[in-house]
Amino acid sequence: MSLIVQKFGGTSMGSVERIQNVAKRVAKWHRAGHQVVVVPSATAGETNRLLGLASDLSERPDPRELDMLAATGEQASSALLAIALQAEGISARSYTGWQVPVKTDSAFTKARIKDIDGTRIKTDLDAGKVIIVTGFQGIDPEGHITTLGRGGSDTSAVAIAAAIGADQCLIFTDVDGVYTTDPRVVPDARRMSVISFEEMLEMASLGSKVLQIRAVEFAGKYKVPLRVLSSLTDPDIPVEEEIMSGTLITIEEDPSMEAAVVSGIAFSRDEAKITILGVPDRPGIAFGILGPIADANIDVDMIIQNQSVDGTTDFSFTVNRAGYKDAIDVINNVVLKNIDAREVITDDKVCKVSIVGIGMHSHAGVASKMFSTLAKEGVNIQMISTSEIKTSVLIEDKYMELAVRTLHQAFDLGEDTTTAE
Repeated sequence: MSLIVQKFGGTSMGSVERIQNVAKRVAKWHRAGHQVVVVPSATAGETNRLLGLASDLSERPDPRELDMLAATGEQASSALLAIALQAEGISARSYTGWQVPVKTDSAFTKARIKDIDGTRIKTDLDAGKVIIVTGFQGIDPEGHITTLGRGGSDTSAVAIAAAIGADQCLIFTDVDGVYTTDPRVVPDARRMSVISFEEMLEMASLGSKVLQIRAVEFAGKYKVPLRVLSSLTDPDIPVEEEIMSGTLITIEEDPSMEAAVVSGIAFSRDEAKITILGVPDRPGIAFGILGPIADANIDVDMIIQNQSVDGTTDFSFTVNRAGYKDAIDVINNVVLKNIDAREVITDDKVCKVSIVGIGMHSHAGVASKMFSTLAKEGVNIQMISTSEIKTSVLIEDKYMELAVRTLHQAFDLGEDTTTAE
């Protein structure tokens, strides 16, 4: 008997019929002798609907009240799933994050998990129940409901799996695994049977929407075996077959991984670039620019500081488009009051394209192949960022799909390079 955490996304919970299918799938695992904890997302579109109502009432809704509001989506889907399981003859009980409790800090709308008390869950599991815990939410030290940010149900599931010592965390979604790139952009993209945590972390951070980056971080830190698989298959598929489907994200070394120099192509459309021209070139200038940006809780990605000319330099960095206007406000109202600069140039018509592969660090010429491939297509590179297992470039967003397709072909990712687990 294994202890399994299963997470189901909003699409999986999108209708009464789909909730019933989820219940059938969970019941199958329970009847096979496994202890099961389920972490469902809100019904597809529900969180957006709720937050849209708040926006209709106020231009700047109170973040605490937004969390109170948004948390109801997962609460509804959890209760509905418990009812569906009970209709299947399974003893099931649902809990909100604060009932467990899932303890977080007080950063409303983007809280971070501090601790999870798994006692209540384990007690009910030992009593033969299937336990359902709302994803995406927790409680702060003052007793306020908090949410973990968009996609936070993945993080909840992995964190709960770590807290209760689960044997595996299964992320059921509307795709059947992790692909070499988005199949909607490259139709011949291939599903990978296995990927390392390091590669998945890079893919998630660089734009892959299959898993939320914090979930991958949790899984890697606490060594939680993680598997991505489809919730749209037949719910009666045998457990032994289902557990081997999808993509396994593993911390264990796989000899075959090094053979694939590049494992996948990730991309992000949600990029914006800010360039400050004529910045005084002196110690501390980078902190003088990025410190206020960090204080505003805006994440910075790619950074370039040019060579000093006549005592000044140009400083460029990228942010997510969601934080673009706030970053510009910080630059104009805080940064430029403390440093002299000639001009600020902004561009929200850019995107990031990245090649990822754990084998890249031991193979020369990978980055140059990427650059030459893009050059042949007339794609200009504006910024470059590298690590041992990825190379990212910032380009005009109108070239995004062209860049992804040509790089996918150049590195032979359309061929069947997967190996059996």
